[in-house]
Amino acid sequence: MQLFSETITIVLPIFLVIGLGTLLKQFKLVDDAFLKLTNRLVYVVFLPLLLFYKIGTADFSIFFNGPLVVGSSLIIVLAFILTYLFTGWRQYTAPVRGSFCQGSFRGNLAYIGLAICLNAYGEDGLTKAGILMGFLVPVLNLFAILALLLPHHGNDKDNAPSLILQTILNPLIIASFLGIIWSYWNLPIPLIIDRSLEITTGLALPLALLAIGGGFSLERLKGDLKLAGIASTIKLVLLPLLALLLLIPLGVSGTDLGIGILMAGTPAATATYIMAQQMRGDAELAGSIVMLSTLASAFSYTILLLLFKWSGLL
Repeated sequence: MQLFSETITIVLPIFLVIGLGTLLKQFKLVDDAFLKLTNRLVYVVFLPLLLFYKIGTADFSIFFNGPLVVGSSLIIVLAFILTYLFTGWRQYTAPVRGSFCQGSFRGNLAYIGLAICLNAYGEDGLTKAGILMGFLVPVLNLFAILALLLPHHGNDKDNAPSLILQTILNPLIIASFLGIIWSYWNLPIPLIIDRSLEITTGLALPLALLAIGGGFSLERLKGDLKLAGIASTIKLVLLPLLALLLLIPLGVSGTDLGIGILMAGTPAATATYIMAQQMRGDAELAGSIVMLSTLASAFSYTILLLLFKWSGLL
């Protein structure tokens, strides 16, 4: 009973804040314009500041784990290959194939991944997850582009340079790598800036979770729910198990193993829906995967944490 209570304490607060965002929208205390601006502020300002601050003030030699980065990147590559081959075998149309594939491996690392790692492992967990995310976001974006591009046999290749440039200029990537440089060279942050960042970065995760909740809509569940369910199962169940199988042989253990599994088990990122619209994917299916996996992740995270805590792995 104590184990269950500890697990619920980790998972439930995150989804209560998401639920609060949904209620605020239902009671018209926030509207779509507010949520759009909030989402942009979080993505462009607050989360980059949080990542830079947490990573930049950490001891890189302690918090960086090479095998964790390599193993987590390999999970993305394998998930891409397996789902791409699966959708080809099932002879799905090109738009469905692209959306199913990227929805099966592209997780919401920034909003839900960081929040769950913070709740599970505290500030150290947040810092380690932030460093890991700095290396994973470019990999996720690259394979998301491939997932949507390849089924059309390169017909959208003119969009690829623009999307790759967007990936390079992604504020989360820039902030993470600046933080890594700051941490690696042990550069100082002036006290006034440090205290300002400490206040400002406290806004990032609460606003991010509220924005997820405010944007939640059952109307997006228009795509093929069977396919969305399969993709969500791959993302929430199979990827964490794959993380377990890959990371342990690489020597990853303890908190680092837990973070690798939790980040692998994040629900599909909202960006999958946006990119599906931009690159001729099935936007309705992508939206269904995002909504369904986000809703189901409350249960999948609870079960995963219970199993791994019970087994002593986390």
